[in-house]
Amino acid sequence: MKMKNRGSRLPDNNNENTNDRIRLQAYLSHCGVASRRACEKIILDGRVTVNGSVVVELGTKVCDADEVCVDGKLVKVEENKRYVLLNKPAGYISALSDDRGRPCAVELLKETYSERLYNVGRLDMFSQGLLIFTNDGDFAKRLSHPSAELEKEYIVDSSTPLPRDLAQSFEKGIRVDGVFYKCKKAQDVNARRMKIVLIEGKNREIRNVFQSREIGIKRLVRVRIGNIEMNDLKSGEFRELTQSEVQGLLKLCRDKQI
Repeated sequence: MKMKNRGSRLPDNNNENTNDRIRLQAYLSHCGVASRRACEKIILDGRVTVNGSVVVELGTKVCDADEVCVDGKLVKVEENKRYVLLNKPAGYISALSDDRGRPCAVELLKETYSERLYNVGRLDMFSQGLLIFTNDGDFAKRLSHPSAELEKEYIVDSSTPLPRDLAQSFEKGIRVDGVFYKCKKAQDVNARRMKIVLIEGKNREIRNVFQSREIGIKRLVRVRIGNIEMNDLKSGEFRELTQSEVQGLLKLCRDKQI
């Protein structure tokens, strides 16, 4: 498809009711391209065309009658909403692609699901445990928004004995390199294992806190997201969330201003 100059505006479509038009980043998210925030970057990077014109304005609105393409491929709103729970193995990254050739967790789902699925939240490459994938942009937005304060529970095994004051200090808050880290709850399970509950989850939060105390981490596993627990889901395995589980997650976010 021939692309026009960058920054071209979407032509007005007088045949469509303006009430049926939604922002381009929301439309892409509903198509299962990526989360709404990630779609904003895709737009700004000039990877999206609408009716043959490259669009880089986030305020652009589209409807089902418009031809929307990402990297030259036509995208349409997904009719089937998917909510998939994966027990991510260590060694996989959460991103949907990687220019360094590292394995992506979403690749474990591609043989089973034809829909474009993207991750809600992240786990670093060396961590393992629960990660949710979906093609429902509204669902992803509600769960990932910081104000949702959705609990994520982790089990951390250390290579050396844990300081007795670490759990209490983490609950009160620890500043590392100018960044303030504070968990909702931390509890010693034994001399080398700690259970930690986060509601915000800054980038590599647990690892940075442990590193600041010179404590090595042997294993870091996310075992719960809100009302969803790992149970008998083995590493590398996945399953679809039930409607009850999906509604339970949304209910935990319901009273938040999102």
